Amino acid sequence: MFPTSTRTPRVESRGGRKAGAPYLFLAPALVLFGLFLLAPILYSAYLSLRRTKVTGLGLGAGSRHEVWAGLSNYVRSLTDPDFLPSVQRVLAYGMIVVPTMLGLALLMALLLDAGRTRVGTFARTAIFLPYAVPAVVASLLWGFLYLPRVSPLSDAVTHLGITPPDLLSDSWVLYAVANIAVWGGTGFNMIVPYTALRAIPTDLFEAARLDGASDVQIAVRIKIPIVLPSLIMTFVFSLIATLQVFAEPMTLRPLSNTISTTWTPLMKVYRDAFTRNDVYSAAATSVVIALATFVLSFGFLKLVGNRAFNQED
Repeated sequence: MFPTSTRTPRVESRGGRKAGAPYLFLAPALVLFGLFLLAPILYSAYLSLRRTKVTGLGLGAGSRHEVWAGLSNYVRSLTDPDFLPSVQRVLAYGMIVVPTMLGLALLMALLLDAGRTRVGTFARTAIFLPYAVPAVVASLLWGFLYLPRVSPLSDAVTHLGITPPDLLSDSWVLYAVANIAVWGGTGFNMIVPYTALRAIPTDLFEAARLDGASDVQIAVRIKIPIVLPSLIMTFVFSLIATLQVFAEPMTLRPLSNTISTTWTPLMKVYRDAFTRNDVYSAAATSVVIALATFVLSFGFLKLVGNRAFNQED
């Protein structure tokens, strides 16, 4: 009789190492996520519940210290007379930007996929190129085009006997800011549905053409329903970007007196934090914006996600 070995096979230890390998590869991303996203969010939530208490004249050492404020910062932020108008402007801005940008992106993706442009590589690059321009640079470029005294477009329209509108006036400034976002974001949003269209088997289109379907019918009845999940994804991204609009109006503000320091909610956060030195109110407004972004994004996905993504099963 040979003695029975009680040692644990090495295969199990190797299996344990293999099971931990994915977490090892995920560790750098998780660390960066925790340091640069989760930690700032938690710190902002902490600051939103604090305030500075001043004792005496507030001049001596220890005369200012943080105390618990509860929800008073949220009440002060939500009841600020500048907060609701900034939210209304962002909603109006989103109603202009999101449908226009996604509609143009889908149209360009369908045209490129249908082969109507014979310079496909150049067309794709030209459409995508504005997205590579930083928002601040794009806002400066468009801002000088909007100014009547320096804009070549204004001179060209004037020579035609037409009085150009002041695009930075109260009546037009919302459309001027929206135009910059549409110009810069259409290319990126075009790439997503175009990539989905290129993945559709061509046999499906050939069968539809044999049945007498036109290009428009193929696009409406076949292509758009198939790329609907990608359109929903781009809509969510566009919605998040709309709620966080900051660079465009902030860059245009020195060029016009129609854009206030609280033109958008994020501009209000910037004013409270860096102009008024009220980081607690700014933190509360930031948390409100983050919660609104979360609710609207996941609410939209919950509303249309099941019907849109079930077709992939």
